[in-house]
Amino acid sequence: MANTHLERRILLATIAILAVGTGCASMGAPAPSSTQYFGAARHDDGFGRKISEWQQRADVPQGTTVRASVSATNANFAAFATERRQNIARNLVAWTQKKAATNYREDGNVDHWATLSETLQRGQEDCDGFELLIFNGLRQAGFDTSKVYRAIVVEGSTLQHHMVTLWFEDPSDPWVLDPTGAMTPTLVKMSDAPHWAALRIFNENTQHTVSQARRS
Repeated sequence: MANTHLERRILLATIAILAVGTGCASMGAPAPSSTQYFGAARHDDGFGRKISEWQQRADVPQGTTVRASVSATNANFAAFATERRQNIARNLVAWTQKKAATNYREDGNVDHWATLSETLQRGQEDCDGFELLIFNGLRQAGFDTSKVYRAIVVEGSTLQHHMVTLWFEDPSDPWVLDPTGAMTPTLVKMSDAPHWAALRIFNENTQHTVSQARRS
């Protein structure tokens, strides 16, 4: 008798749901981890019929329309992701340069390249210390580590050396992320800083010499 009473309550609840429709509902508690989502469909609870009716009326893309839709979505998402990464890079540059403006300190007679932990502990550093905030900030933000490098650059007329981060979104023309603004105050491509040249790029595991192509 108890089971019959429970089944009647479930049936009445199902009828009530179907009477008001199956619109959106607020999210409840998360499903337990043992939930199996792909069991055989039931047709005795009222929902099977509603789903079948909707499936018969639903607009199903056909042939090339599906591929075109997917292609457009991929392109839109790629553009969104690119813009988001560039905004992260710009914000990180602006934040680091603001810190460097008030906490920049030269090493003195001995050029010491700080580690990230040293930079964070001391709070005052020169360009190679503050550059680590950008270098590590990009990677912590999910940037592809194979595209982010520390770089030693030089200014052509003064031979002034500087440390920046290069982000190789474009393998042939990376973005320059300058921690102090000595090379550039904003996010620019390397090609937009013609008076500067990269000498070496490196990370914790590898280093590379940069060769400059001769202009004809």
